[in-house]
Amino acid sequence: MDRPAVLLATADPHLLAEVQRLAASVGIGVVPVVDGGGLLRRWQTAPLVLLGADLVSSTADLRPPRRSGVVLVSSGPVPAELLRPALELGVGEVAELPVAGGWLATALADLEHATADGRVVGVLGGAGGAGATTFAAALGQVAARAGGTLVVDADPLGPGVDRVLGLEQVDGVGWEQLAGSHGRLAARDLREGVPRRGHLGVLTWRRAAVPRLPEADQVGEVLASARRGHEVVVVDLPRLGPVRDQLAAHCDLLVVVVPATVAGVASTVRAVAGLDDPCRAGLVLRGRSADEHAAQRATGLPVLAAMAAQRGMDEAVDLGMGPVRSFRGPLGRAAGTVLDRLRLQGRGAA
Repeated sequence: MDRPAVLLATADPHLLAEVQRLAASVGIGVVPVVDGGGLLRRWQTAPLVLLGADLVSSTADLRPPRRSGVVLVSSGPVPAELLRPALELGVGEVAELPVAGGWLATALADLEHATADGRVVGVLGGAGGAGATTFAAALGQVAARAGGTLVVDADPLGPGVDRVLGLEQVDGVGWEQLAGSHGRLAARDLREGVPRRGHLGVLTWRRAAVPRLPEADQVGEVLASARRGHEVVVVDLPRLGPVRDQLAAHCDLLVVVVPATVAGVASTVRAVAGLDDPCRAGLVLRGRSADEHAAQRATGLPVLAAMAAQRGMDEAVDLGMGPVRSFRGPLGRAAGTVLDRLRLQGRGAA
């Protein structure tokens, strides 16, 4: 497979030479452009765009479509007057060379190990005991049949996705180790560092007596790295609170697991009332007598799937097999339906 090549837009020979040196050190090619036509032709297709500070204003005048993966690079500090047009272009990172050379080299090296377009699905319980962690684990099991999958445990009060998936005895890094990291986290480092069985990995707390998530910017970088390194990322979310909303902003699809009872639906109405973007959310109903229309009317959210109880699920979890005993069972089918929806969903704000 051909190695990826980044697009570098600059007329500064010193900046060009420095970026080419960093790219060569990690085996990544550079396609330099100095004119607007060449930039626009490659703007959407390049895996990463490095936009030189000298061309920010002229590029903003061209009004290219916003895209992810745009880095502003400069020789020395970036002038303050360039920040507004840079934001209009969708610049997500700034690399002031030579100080940020190490960060940029890591970002370039990461391209070779990143997946093209990972999807992130968040799972939360509409009511206490709804089974959100179990469904998150089921999504992970089903998604891993098709490719690299990571289940991220972001609920400090949950049972632990590693236990539900039978991976608690597998060595690997957890939130405790990542809490002390700063800067860009390489997709390959995260993928190979977490506990994993086949295509399925988990990120959770390993031995923390009082589980706590790292700071919001660190969690955001972990999720961005997970997206780059996996085809599907499943996030087990807390039910309520600002942390839930911060994490939900990284998700392409939000799944709310709802017990098919009057109390369960009533609790879900309160839980979803504060969602910033309910258009990306949907329900999974648990229970044989689920009234899909009533649940949809009460919450204002579409029903993605409904499922009856899964026989033998508790025993399967106790044996370390994960909750999905059969991919044709109620849990496996519901997870498959949600994943089909995820693949069709437009990419969120990661």
